[in-house]
Parts: sequence; structure tokens; C-alpha cells
Amino acid sequence: MSPADKSRIDLGVTGSGEPVAVCYGPEHAPDPATALGQPAGFPFTRGVQPEMYRSRLWTMRQYAGFGSASETNARFRYLLAQGQSGLSTAFDLPTQMGLDSDDPMAAGEIGRTGVAIDTLADMEALFAGIDLGAVSTSMTINAPAAVLLAMYRVVGERQGVDPARLSGTTQNDILKEYIARNTYIFPPAPSMRLVTDIFAHCAAEMPRWNTISISGYHMREAGCTAIQEVAFTLANARAYVEAALARGLDVDAFAPQLSFFFCAWTDVLEEVAKFRAARRIWARMMQERFGARNPKSLQLRFHTQTAGSSLTAQQPENNIVRTTLSALAAVLGGTQSLHTNAQDEALALPTEATARTALRVQQLLAYESGATASVDPLGGSYYVEALTDRIEEGVRDYFLRIDAMGGALAAIDAGFFQAEIHEAAYRFQKAVEGEQRVIVGVNRFTVEDGPAPDLQRIDPEAERRQVARLEAVRASREASAVAAALASLEQAARGDANLMPPILDAVRSMASVGEICGVLKGVFGKHRPRVNLT
Repeated sequence: MSPADKSRIDLGVTGSGEPVAVCYGPEHAPDPATALGQPAGFPFTRGVQPEMYRSRLWTMRQYAGFGSASETNARFRYLLAQGQSGLSTAFDLPTQMGLDSDDPMAAGEIGRTGVAIDTLADMEALFAGIDLGAVSTSMTINAPAAVLLAMYRVVGERQGVDPARLSGTTQNDILKEYIARNTYIFPPAPSMRLVTDIFAHCAAEMPRWNTISISGYHMREAGCTAIQEVAFTLANARAYVEAALARGLDVDAFAPQLSFFFCAWTDVLEEVAKFRAARRIWARMMQERFGARNPKSLQLRFHTQTAGSSLTAQQPENNIVRTTLSALAAVLGGTQSLHTNAQDEALALPTEATARTALRVQQLLAYESGATASVDPLGGSYYVEALTDRIEEGVRDYFLRIDAMGGALAAIDAGFFQAEIHEAAYRFQKAVEGEQRVIVGVNRFTVEDGPAPDLQRIDPEAERRQVARLEAVRASREASAVAAALASLEQAARGDANLMPPILDAVRSMASVGEICGVLKGVFGKHRPRVNLT
């Protein structure tokens, strides 16, 4: 781009394209009706804990999973030794889709985007030597979430850990799968039943478990704006709360176990405002719309991952800086848990070395940046408060449009969320291609490609070994016990009982993920998305 063309770059907008004034002053001070308040006080704009990181740092939870359970176990142990304070499990695509490793549809995908888990034996190998009573584990699993949660619980029981002591999160957010990610199995109605079955089961037996991580992350990665991320995530959250209430659950019994998952982009101040607005909107919604009274029901607690879609294959060392900016936004915004992406993730799964550097970003922010010294350090900034109000206003506008359609499920079925995300992604890409938006190393400040960095490689023999492990489990288990457990699960699925107890029995019998999900598909069917050809 020539010097004369540089004026085309519009620096007067946020990363989401929202207009920004040249300067902010007292006229942009917080509205008295939305006064800042105190940390840990309603509406929690300033955070959910009175001292935030002064009393407890966020959980440093690096997302990891590849190849076999034993390989991922080694990475878990390495990260814990390097100072990681919580586990975050990536499952391979077949596991996410409820397929066993010997399913023809799984060929070529086993262990590629995460760890392959077929049976309880794999789950035990995944956490071998790791005390589940002493570590918190997040699992990015949705359609088969009940199965993987059951496996985790049984592994804990075999370690002697009471289920009431297990802490962690199942993502379990099926609505965003229909919107942005597409690893769904069942139609929406039975999928929502499985979600609320987990709510009820954990409220009664696993009180420290976060039953769902309602996720804006994947919608943001698909291209939506900061306002859309909050609006669509909280609209989905309303649908989950309404589904649980319709099942007869008390809001204050299950709401404290709801959690959220957001993306952090590199526009630091907009992201800080986004997190602050999300907390405020959630607190008011839970109190005013659903009548929640337990303060924990009103607190929006969230995990953050730095933006994978911000990373570039060009000049991958720049990605360390991008990740640092995103992580700083999450910390200044008051996250409870954080994953930082590695510099090579635009090219491959992270290596041990790049994963360590990504973890060091969090540790540097925690111990050297000064960002943890005060709660909500940017609170009261004219600019940040104006952005917070603007995001809340934009979310309210979206709520009105979604409500007019009949709620989140109806909006998803109509393709509304999907169309809005596609349009936002298109605008962003056009701005990059037209060079109105600068991506360093891509459309400005480019260099000749250097030598390729060392990348993580998946052993091509891993697939064969995983299939052999599954075959060995099938040969050694008691076939009649598996058949009886699966028959009981089918009977329960045809009724209205909570499905967690029969799923637990099936897992204990060594039934596989594919077998359990196959029974449920036989009863519920498979989701077939509406195709709009107009």
C-alpha cells in the first residue's frame, strides 16, 4: 500500500467496527442507574470476587489433547510441572461426534484435533497418576458430554474420590454447535434433555462441577462481533435456564453451576468492556427475568481463550504478542480461567516448547505486569465505561429481535444467528482485503517467509494402535453386562427419566462412546440441519 493510501485505514473504530470518539470525558461517565458499585456486589460489573486476583489468581488452564490418552497424559503432566493450575481436555473429532475409533467415518481423524477416547480404559489412561480430587478439569465436549462426564466420574470413583469433590466443567453447550461449530449428533429437543439431565444430576451429586460452559468463543471465532458474542451467548443461556425450569428444577439449585466461555481478541479495551457488560446483563437477567435470589446464581463466571482466528501463519512469532494482548484483556476484564494460544497454532497443534511459552505469557501477566494489583483497574475510565454501555445497549437490541422470533431456539432454526455471524465475518474479511484493517505481517509489514518452524506431528501409527486398544477392551469385557446396560439406557431414553444413571452403568460395563451414542441415536434420531436454498 502506498503512503497516500494509508489514510484509508480507519483507526476510529473498535476491533468489531464500533465507532470510537476522538476523546472521552465526563459526559461519558457511567449513568447513575448503572453505577459502578463494588466488586462482588450486584450487578457485578466490576467482578465476582471482592479482591479478585489479590486473593486468588485465575486458573491457568492450557487446552491440550492429541493422539492417544497416554500421550496427552504426558502433556498434562508436563504442563502441571510448568505451573499450570488446571487441566483442559481437547477430544478428537470422532469422540466429539460420538463415533468409536473403528467407525469408518472416523478414519483419518483419530487423535488429530484432540485425544481419542473410546472407553473408560482410555479415560483412566488419560488421567493416570493425576489426582482428580486435587485438580480441576475442563472438557470441551458437547453432544456426548453426558458420556464423558460419566467416564470422568467413574475414574474419580476408582481413585477413591467422592463425586462431590470433583471439580471442573463440561462444555455441554449444544446450541452453539447448531450455530457455529457443527459437532452435533441429536436434534435440539433431546439434546436439551441431555443438557438438563446433567444440570439435575450435578446439582444433586456433583455440586462443585460446572455443568455447562455456555460458549461465545466459537461464534466469535466464526466471525461475530463483540456485541454479537455477548448477545448470542446470553440468549442461548436464557434458553438453557428456561429448559431447566421447564423440567421442574429450582433456579437457585442449578444456576450457580452454570459457567461461560468467551473469546478474547486483541482490541484490549473493547474486550474489557465486553466482559464487564456481560456480567452486568447476566446479573439483571437472572434476578429480574428468572427470580434468582442466590448471589451465586447472579454471578457470571467465565473461562477465556485467546483468539485462535487472530493468529497468522505468516511471521508466527507475532502471535506471541497477539496472545499477550488478548490475555491482558481477559485479565483486566476479570476472567476466572484462561487459556493462551501458542504461536504455532495457525500451522499445527502446539509443540511442548510453544505450549510452555504460551503458559509463560499467563505467568508473566500474573506476576510481573501489575495488572493483578487492583480489582477492575480500568473501571471509571470514560472510554471503557462508554464502551460497556454501548455493548449493553447493542445486546438489548439483539434480545428484542431474538424475542420477536420466539427465542434462541427459533432464531437458530430460522438461521438468524448464522446469518448475522456470516455477515460480520464478510465485513471483516472485506476490510482486510481492502486494507482498511491492518493485519501485521499479512497485508502490511510483510517479509519473505523464513524457514518453517518445528511443528507437532501426529504419529501415523497412532490410529492403528487406538483401534487395537478398542478391540482389546471389547474382547476382555463381559458382553452380557454391556448388552444389559445398553438395553436399560434405551428403555430410559424412550421415557422421561434422567439419563445420567443408565449412562454411568453403561460406562462401568465398558460400553464405548460410539455404542452409547448409537443407542441414543436409535431413539432420538440425528439432527438434519435445515437447508435454505433461497
